[in-house]
Amino acid sequence: MALRKISTSLRYGAIALAVFLVPAAVATAFAPAMAQQPARQVERTEKAEIAVTTVATGIEHPWGLAFLPDGSFLVTERPGRVRHIAANGRVSGAFSGVPEVLARGQAGLLDIALDLEFASNRTAYIAYVEPREGGSGIAVIRAVVDVQGRALSQVEVIFRQKDTVTGPANYGARLVAAEDGLLFVTIGDRFTTRDKAQELDSHLGKVLRINTDGTVPIDNPFVGQDEVLPEIWSIGHRNPQGAALHPETGELWIADHGPRGGDEINIVRKGLNYGWPVITYGVDYSGATIGIGPAREGMEQPVYYWVPSIAPSGLAFHHGGRIEPWRGSVFVGALAGKALVRLEVADEAVTHEERLLTNLGERIRDVRTGPDGYLYLLTDNEQGRILRIEPAS
Repeated sequence: MALRKISTSLRYGAIALAVFLVPAAVATAFAPAMAQQPARQVERTEKAEIAVTTVATGIEHPWGLAFLPDGSFLVTERPGRVRHIAANGRVSGAFSGVPEVLARGQAGLLDIALDLEFASNRTAYIAYVEPREGGSGIAVIRAVVDVQGRALSQVEVIFRQKDTVTGPANYGARLVAAEDGLLFVTIGDRFTTRDKAQELDSHLGKVLRINTDGTVPIDNPFVGQDEVLPEIWSIGHRNPQGAALHPETGELWIADHGPRGGDEINIVRKGLNYGWPVITYGVDYSGATIGIGPAREGMEQPVYYWVPSIAPSGLAFHHGGRIEPWRGSVFVGALAGKALVRLEVADEAVTHEERLLTNLGERIRDVRTGPDGYLYLLTDNEQGRILRIEPAS
């Protein structure tokens, strides 16, 4: 049986409600670096002494991070910009070729993932909130990246969410390029339309699996079924903003926002139902009950959950990483929790949790293990940073 956890380190209610209700300011000018931020801080954790180094700063509400072969980075800014970050931390001007983006509340330019053959084809995939008549929806583009020219070219929309919805919340929109050349896309329930997470003619509240040209893999679980969207891989999700492949099994793990409590870690498997909003360990922001309780036959239990909420965003495995005592740990960013959460895992059960970097007071939007074996974080604010975590020695 999967281990479940009720945390007591945060009081939910006001924190969780504030995360939903308070949109960040949308600015159009490039923000200068924050001189007051220390370049390097040392922290002693349960298993290792680490150094937290600021790689770059002055990035406005960064959302997604991708590592380029030369050790530099591509970063999306939620207001609608792509930037190149050199290995020395220099932040480029905004790229041209970015499609029109709705940047309001939680909406904007969201995740980015590189094609597995990026070194030869220079192709990237970007998820964003597309403005539409009557609302908005998630779209995913495929584009060729010109770092020197700061441009996206050959831009093609390969996926458009069927549903057009009003409201500025619960978009999901993590992208994961799988080793078989396929692309996973997480889609949130959009808050006011949560019941659609259980409906198979809607993309809302789903994990999708598509080919990199936008076509549907023939082995998706609902292919050929009438009135069912064939891109669907799993259903019953709320707002998955963390996603990564397990380095040994190749299975997709996600971090999903609960409402007031009930954030979840799930292993996403073909055709399964993860319950939202029929089952949840959380309650509504008003305190009202959601669904029937925490369990129902035929619906999956989380590997782990949090009550109160930490508002998870970003998920990474530290398999083969450079901090030896952390090998095998799972890391999750926390927005409301303002921390990096380390989870120890045995098979498919979480056996221990540690909260890190709480002294920074930063909303952690994304967490990735870099090709150099270090952990990298994005902090979510108008003067966002890329942070690198490495052994202090």
